[in-house]
Amino acid sequence: MTQEYSKYTPEDQAVWQALYERQITQIHAYASKAYIGGMDYCGFSANEIPNIAHINERLIAITGWQIEIVPGLIDNASFFELLGQKKFPASTWLRKMEQLDYLEEPDMFHDVLGHVPLLATKDFCSFLENLAKIASQHIHNDTIIEALSRVYWYTIEFGLIEETGILKIYGAGILSSSGETYYSVHSHEPKRVPYNVAQILNTPYIKDKFQEQYFVIGSYKQLFDSLTELNGLIAAMANN
Repeated sequence: MTQEYSKYTPEDQAVWQALYERQITQIHAYASKAYIGGMDYCGFSANEIPNIAHINERLIAITGWQIEIVPGLIDNASFFELLGQKKFPASTWLRKMEQLDYLEEPDMFHDVLGHVPLLATKDFCSFLENLAKIASQHIHNDTIIEALSRVYWYTIEFGLIEETGILKIYGAGILSSSGETYYSVHSHEPKRVPYNVAQILNTPYIKDKFQEQYFVIGSYKQLFDSLTELNGLIAAMANN
């Protein structure tokens, strides 16, 4: 698939601008340094919907990753296969103006603005690629895929990072949500616990409301280094 840029309507451009302008202040206040740096590197702005081809040129140059355009949600096998090939699946359609506050299925704003900035960070990319390769080895084992989906959920989608003693956000599911951005770092309701892959494997995720628990990493290298333990835990699950 390709991004048919000329088909974006004035409403599409207005939706992108409204979402971007509503979120950008929170992003600069609460997002990790690597995420903000990735936004700048990719050239995101409020003024225009991103051009995927232009972003891919920049990402390939720095980490070898690129965006793979898909029509929407795809099956687990296709999803993890693409990630293992350094391709992040993303849609190019945008929600309607009346859907600014909530959307059940991820659109381009979530997929691209939420996920793509960190594809310019090498340790993060190495974690994502190798997590996908572990999943691809067990793609027909529903129990293991569910467990690995929890790791993806509590890191790539809803992860927090501590930078110089300050809690910051790197999870795309948080950074594409104006409500959860503030909630995740300031509310007294959720738990915030140190990153622990064994604990994550046994923590079901929540889809219909804000998270009750967030796992906090100290660095993106910590994510990558945790793959050895994760692979061992998954191998033990496969042998049971």
